[in-house]
Amino acid sequence: MRLAELSERSGVTTATIKYYLREGLLPPGERVTATQSEYREEHLRRLRLIRALVQVGRIPVATAREVLAAVEDEESDQLTRIGTAIAALPHPAPPRENDETVAAARTLAEELQRRLGWRVVPGNPAHQALVSALTALLRLGYPCTVEQLLPYGEAAGRLAGHEVALIGEFTSPTTQLEAAVALTVLYEPVLLSLRRLAQAETASQHLGHHP
Repeated sequence: MRLAELSERSGVTTATIKYYLREGLLPPGERVTATQSEYREEHLRRLRLIRALVQVGRIPVATAREVLAAVEDEESDQLTRIGTAIAALPHPAPPRENDETVAAARTLAEELQRRLGWRVVPGNPAHQALVSALTALLRLGYPCTVEQLLPYGEAAGRLAGHEVALIGEFTSPTTQLEAAVALTVLYEPVLLSLRRLAQAETASQHLGHHP
């Protein structure tokens, strides 16, 4: 397909596609004339992933380029590529302090993951973000014990299993990698929205108020 058709099918303007090409987010098409290139379905799929990262996930172009480089790294195995790509996504900053509360939050995060049967990887950005979140809860005195946190971890585990099954529906390894990244970005707002809707519904049922 030519650039105009790629733009029409993807919903991305030709100017934006050219920008993605210049920035290295989208691989070049096959040159057919001095001024025209031919694009394939892979370009359309990659454009959808870029839109998920940049337009929906509000991820900076430089970060998106880093994520896509991990997806394309054929020298690494699939698990490593998925882990590198997900780790490159924006995460909350780890706690900058190093006091007793942060130490308690680290211990709590590690114990929670062990109770769930998960590996503890302190360098994982998600682990560090969890420590930051638990630090805030501890500082403010809100409920934050392993027993109180376990239901969140168990629910997350079930969701992760569901997402892995969804990714498995794609055939090629590269498509699976792209799907893993896209679903991570796109499903987080879905999860947050559903949680808030569930909170509203549950509160309404328990308090007997129906707006």
